[in-house]
Amino acid sequence: MPTTRVGRRRLRTLSALLTLSAVLALTTACGHSGPGTTADGKDVLRYQGQSGIVTAYELADSLGYFSKIQLHWESDTTSGPANIQAAATKQIEFGSAFNGAVVKLVSGGAPVKSVLASYGSDDLSFGAYLVKDNSPINSARDLIGKKIAVNTLGAHYEFVAREWLHDNGLTEDEIKSVQFVVIPPVSAEEALRNGQVDVAALSSPFLDVADQRGGVRTLFTDKALFGKFDYGTYVFRTDYIAAHPDAVKDFVQGTARAIRWLQTTPTDQVQAKFRAVIAARGRNENDGLVKIWKSPGIPVPGAVIAEKEIQIWIDWLGRNGDQAAGKLHAADLFTNQYNPYANGTYPSDSGPNGEAIAK
Repeated sequence: MPTTRVGRRRLRTLSALLTLSAVLALTTACGHSGPGTTADGKDVLRYQGQSGIVTAYELADSLGYFSKIQLHWESDTTSGPANIQAAATKQIEFGSAFNGAVVKLVSGGAPVKSVLASYGSDDLSFGAYLVKDNSPINSARDLIGKKIAVNTLGAHYEFVAREWLHDNGLTEDEIKSVQFVVIPPVSAEEALRNGQVDVAALSSPFLDVADQRGGVRTLFTDKALFGKFDYGTYVFRTDYIAAHPDAVKDFVQGTARAIRWLQTTPTDQVQAKFRAVIAARGRNENDGLVKIWKSPGIPVPGAVIAEKEIQIWIDWLGRNGDQAAGKLHAADLFTNQYNPYANGTYPSDSGPNGEAIAK
């Protein structure tokens, strides 16, 4: 019966949250807030990167925007939720994930706070849900009982798809019939073309590659649903923010400026810089994705967080039975105080060094 399935799901969710809470308690009791400092007094920030991709904070480091911190790559992350859980459990100092996953983590008791937007949808970069050209799927109702490929569960693509299905009139039981299948983005297009799934959720650069090959069409996009929007944020543990405010401030100001650099620099120059960064870090990576890069996907100058970008997912989780999330307030989950484009250091529409931008 539906009620039984929901009950089992909530028990699994509760079990997972209790496990995370136990891990957090353990690391708080016997861990420390970071790996220490360099010989010249800089705070070392451990992080998880992404193969073949240059993150905004890695770009900031290369551009010389940090003065009080030194980045230390630990490994590559497998997903946004895993990345922020690693931050919450003190394996690294900060992480980035979809805001719905951040809210879910906080609702489970994790002491983290968002400090800067990390990704989103702008005019050139966004997420799309693809079907084959000859697919009979043309509406939300056509997805009942079908399979959607997503990069991970409980993150951006699943949340957005569920919201789209809800907005298009499907009942909760009908939405539950839609199966979300975890397939890495590099393999999702092939899975769609081979008929393993009915829909593949992709964003740039994988979306661009699929479009170039042809034979697929867009069912809907996140941009069509929410407009230009910031979907994810960088988070730090609240105890780290309290103990190392200057380090967090330096990370935010430098990364915000790097994002602004991406927002205001010609594409060919960005791609050249990315190739140089990938070559310099010596991780034996393929830089093939760089040539397809179009934009940072963050529409707001300097990646300033807006309250609505958090509140929408608090409301979503509350509507879907997460009572703890329903009691949260967006303003308590984020801060813009360290962002130079929000705290008065730079005009909101200025360049990466506060300079006026030619129009």
